[in-house]
Amino acid sequence: MRQLNFSKFDFRFKNTEKGIQIFDIIRKKFVMLQPEEWVRQHTVHFLITTKGYPKSLINLEKQLHVNGIAKRYDLLVFNPDGSILLLVECKAPEIQVDQKTFDQIAIYNKRLNATYLMVTNGLQHYYCQMDHKAEKYTFLKEIPDFSR
Repeated sequence: MRQLNFSKFDFRFKNTEKGIQIFDIIRKKFVMLQPEEWVRQHTVHFLITTKGYPKSLINLEKQLHVNGIAKRYDLLVFNPDGSILLLVECKAPEIQVDQKTFDQIAIYNKRLNATYLMVTNGLQHYYCQMDHKAEKYTFLKEIPDFSR
């Protein structure tokens, strides 16, 4: 897999007849190693190792309904009180992060009301803080460390 713009993390892999799998420390199982999954696993390790987010508050790839249509978010981080702190949208490295990507995460966030948003393709990372009253976001240089 391609080198990403994250620190180097230790991953567990295994070969199967279907292809290479990577161990997901959140779901506690091996999953197929696809380009978007490579980005998602780096993001998980970044949030835990670099930013101090507890594994117990991270949730991956769950379904939500937006305007009656089933969608699937990539990654959520909850606050200890159950509200949503961070919503992350991961794209494969070859996918350009553009306005369409931000529109996608904004639509998901209308339903989820996360305080922070992160969009990444593993090479470029964008961080935003939401202002729900004004229905806009402000770009940040980095996502804040977990501090609870």
